[in-house]
Amino acid sequence: MSAEHQERVADQELRDLLGELPAISIEGPRAVGKTWTASQLANTIWALDDPETLAEVQADPRLLTQGEPPILIDEWQRFPASWDIVRRSVDHNFSPGRFILTGSAQPETRPAHSGAGRIITLRMWTTSLAERHPDLPSVSLKTLLAGDHIKIEGTCSLNSKDYAAEIISGGFPGWRNTSGRARNLLLDGYLHRLTEHDFPLSGHKVRNPAALNRWLTAYAAATSTSASYETIRDAATSGERDKPAKTTTIAYRDTLEAIWILEPQPAWIPAGSHLSRLKRSPKHHLADTALAARLLNTTADTLVSGDANPHAKAGFAHSEIFGALFESMVVHDLRVYAQAADAKVLHMRTWNDQREVDAIIAHQGRVLAVEIKLGTNVTGRDTRHLRWLRDRLGPKLIDTLVITTGTQVYRDEDGTAIVPAASLGP
Repeated sequence: MSAEHQERVADQELRDLLGELPAISIEGPRAVGKTWTASQLANTIWALDDPETLAEVQADPRLLTQGEPPILIDEWQRFPASWDIVRRSVDHNFSPGRFILTGSAQPETRPAHSGAGRIITLRMWTTSLAERHPDLPSVSLKTLLAGDHIKIEGTCSLNSKDYAAEIISGGFPGWRNTSGRARNLLLDGYLHRLTEHDFPLSGHKVRNPAALNRWLTAYAAATSTSASYETIRDAATSGERDKPAKTTTIAYRDTLEAIWILEPQPAWIPAGSHLSRLKRSPKHHLADTALAARLLNTTADTLVSGDANPHAKAGFAHSEIFGALFESMVVHDLRVYAQAADAKVLHMRTWNDQREVDAIIAHQGRVLAVEIKLGTNVTGRDTRHLRWLRDRLGPKLIDTLVITTGTQVYRDEDGTAIVPAASLGP
């Protein structure tokens, strides 16, 4: 591994999968480190974002299967036929560790076959707090999911101002050392590239870039809520008499999900339980809190002072943007850690809105229930929904967890784990 490479949770996942499977496709938003992670293990690299390399491969596609494995095909969507070439090669030789594909967008011309059973997908996100500060985690999500109700203890050095700074700086690995105007320019360029490059590459030409930006801003304002399509539409088109066609705006949403900019958190709908009246709407999140904060023109200072309040202006359920973005950052991190443990991150809300749990981590038929609190003191009121769920699920509930901005790691008198966000790791 390069001395400059920041160890990622996905690095070990990729090593493990390549030891048993022939082809892995690493998917996720642009600039999250997919190429860097893949290149640490690849012995042959075809970088298809290089025009000369792309022309060479287009002239002789067989080159993609030649060379010492693992063979990395970077930005495979630039030459969509590469997917089917890998699939056919795997059909003939299922030996492990042969191919790694990376991509940041879905190609306009879809592969002829899905690759199911031949090419396995590995999702990758921007860096989590545990990856940014590897010396801080003292509690493992995987260990909690094992269900041993382990004793936990420790302290964390980060405070609310530190978490505000982490929200604003975000987790794009190449930008961690930038600040202020430089980071804002990088974020603005990233958002501009979505319109000018990623949408057209996915087969959707954006006729009105300003309208798309307003939709992104509306989704940013709806962070950590399950706001309806109509609510987001009204926020995105405030003051406009003629609303855009639903087919247009649904295409915006679907494409933003396809390129992993919108990251919906699905609702937990358990089968065969007493919890039948649960809402099915997903919660809204962007790929990284830095993108949401930039779209909302929010800074670390305004988060801490409480001056940033776009939710209330837009009519969303959250009136405090700091809490919403903190929750989104934690959910992002839970996704990173949960994938490594073969678990899924969902949420729960009852139809009458009387009960909700910020994150439900589903693992092997059981769940870990998580509340996320912007604050240091955890009271019985903060854990009431966790206790309610425990009473209804019994042994199907692995454990309960509250993630905070505090400094102490402990279990409360009811046995709920209280863990600062930066103290949790994979």
